[in-house]
Amino acid sequence: MTAARMSEARTSIIGAFLVALGPISMALYTPAMPELVSAFGTTDGMIKLTLSLYFGGFAISQLIAGSLSDAFGRKPVTMAFMAIYLIGSLMSAFAPTVHVLLAGRLIQGIGAAAGMTVSRAIVRDQFTGDKAASIMNLIGMMLAVGPALAPTIGSIALGLAGWRSIFFVMLGFSATACLIAYVFLEETSVPDRSKARIGPLTAAYKEVLTDSRFVSATLVIAGAVGVLYTLAAILPFILIDRVGLTPLQFGIGMLMQSGMYFAGSVAVRLLLARFTASQLIVPGLTLIGIGSAAVALSIALLPLGFLSVMVPVAVFAFGIAFITPSMMTAAIAPFPHIAGTASALMGFVQMGSGLVGGLICAAIGTPVLAMATVIPSFGLVSIISFLVYRAAIRAHPLLDADKLVEEYKTAAEMSAAA
Repeated sequence: MTAARMSEARTSIIGAFLVALGPISMALYTPAMPELVSAFGTTDGMIKLTLSLYFGGFAISQLIAGSLSDAFGRKPVTMAFMAIYLIGSLMSAFAPTVHVLLAGRLIQGIGAAAGMTVSRAIVRDQFTGDKAASIMNLIGMMLAVGPALAPTIGSIALGLAGWRSIFFVMLGFSATACLIAYVFLEETSVPDRSKARIGPLTAAYKEVLTDSRFVSATLVIAGAVGVLYTLAAILPFILIDRVGLTPLQFGIGMLMQSGMYFAGSVAVRLLLARFTASQLIVPGLTLIGIGSAAVALSIALLPLGFLSVMVPVAVFAFGIAFITPSMMTAAIAPFPHIAGTASALMGFVQMGSGLVGGLICAAIGTPVLAMATVIPSFGLVSIISFLVYRAAIRAHPLLDADKLVEEYKTAAEMSAAA
């Protein structure tokens, strides 16, 4: 850790803005997805692919951005990736064909990923313990509030000026991010170009990926968080096209999902005063299991409507907040010497789950059928992966795992990074 180059407040604001850029860019244009089908004369599957490519670019770029920021510094890497995001936003805003839109969304994902990586790094570079937890608290709040409001903002922009205006809003975000990075972001690390060498990077990735504790803990998170990313690809087509909501109603209605996740995060912070984060995993997975079953049963047995779709989703989202603090900490805990690498790989798998979910939904074709099958399947992945994790921990126990109170508290705020 270096001496603090920025105040806690300054670090909090910069980190919150950078980390929220990616999730907001995902959620902002979801109300326009059905309209994009007719605007480009294409299929639902092609428009869903714009979201899947965004996830893919975001996932892969996290692996690169973290290493580059270690090697060349936080500030120059942030500015470079924000410029990439700006280019992707321009391509998307002026896309003459759906194929240009696909390319623009991929480039946006690549650029936005640095915000997630660098925001964590600038906190880790300067602060530890309670100060770091306090900063991550604000960042975590932004991660919950930003995506919660984004569909509503997107639906308002869509109603006022059409779908292209949504990407102009993203252009504004990217220009602001570049300005913040240039004017206000101080360099918080000591760049070391040796960290960008292929040999050490490959060895570190191999060490992490061959550890069953990391793989199983990460899959617990990926199965749960992958549901949120997958829902972003299919809910607009269910709630707008099938249920009959307007884009504005859809944007407001999505507050049920993000609001319950936010409520779960608040509940976890209160419960951590009396319980360890590991004690909250089973209740969280129970809620995820109930939500998974309710999704399948409500679609099969009840008339399709807003409540029959969103109440099970809300239960699932509330449960996710209970498992992420402990499982994020558990995934990285075996690797104190390469925590950055482990964190980057965890982020890659999380975003990759969104890509996989979106591709499966596109292959199924029917959004309602996709929701009834993919969402429960992802929930089952989380539950089974936790059973594997418990077996892995019994075979290779973590020293004092339940005593890492400060890490758990910090991880509770990082859970929205899912």
